[in-house]
Amino acid sequence: MSVERVSTGVAKLDEMLSGGVPKGFVVAVTGEPGTGKTVLCIHFMARGVEEGAKCIYVTTEESRESIIKQASQFGFRFEEAVASRKLIIIDALMRPGGEPWSLQSLSLEELVNRVIEAKKHLGYGEGRLVVDSMSAFWLDAPAMARRHSYYVKKVLSQWGFTMLLTSQYAITTSEAFGFGLEHISDGIIRFRRAVRDGRLRRYILIEKMRQTPHDLRLYEIDIRDGVGLVVLGPVEARKEDVALPPSVVRKVVEAKRASKLEGLG
Repeated sequence: MSVERVSTGVAKLDEMLSGGVPKGFVVAVTGEPGTGKTVLCIHFMARGVEEGAKCIYVTTEESRESIIKQASQFGFRFEEAVASRKLIIIDALMRPGGEPWSLQSLSLEELVNRVIEAKKHLGYGEGRLVVDSMSAFWLDAPAMARRHSYYVKKVLSQWGFTMLLTSQYAITTSEAFGFGLEHISDGIIRFRRAVRDGRLRRYILIEKMRQTPHDLRLYEIDIRDGVGLVVLGPVEARKEDVALPPSVVRKVVEAKRASKLEGLG
């Protein structure tokens, strides 16, 4: 059975996904800040605009102007797309004055209602949706992440969207702010980062994609001015990829030593 696919806007990533994301899927895009999640979302939107899809980008942690400016750095003219009703950017920074495409509260009900309004405004047809990031909606109640994510998927999937929903990871613990998004998603694209030889390096890994044979290797990526996200080659396995961080190892050793001393006492 053939699977209808949607391009991510990054040629190499499409190749890793056997041609792209299956149409109608909800894909969790996770990773620490600064790893490339928003850049991928911009590529995804830009390709949708190019193909004539109804594109909606919800930004919760940056302004609409910031997203437009970032897109322009990579050669994507989001301002023109907005003006020609090919793209709506919903700003969740809760601006005063009743600005039409903004959220006045970080509630899932308002998010869903505003996205549906935007889809109706753009008209009938294939839709692409980005919510960057979902973490903002459950920061005060991470235990609700799974229920909130399921609600968004259940309602908005009926409107013909293929979705990229981003989720932040904490810098200090590398843990997600709520694991619910990954549980309900049809696919998971994870971004990682590390300092190697005194240089920040970024990586991408497709952890899950239903109905799709996909590349299982970790790839290094780069973010280039005027180009955007570039997938380089797969990286060789290293001890650091599976070993615990030195700080964790040290705490484990100290805990064992303390336990032995208590036993002797």
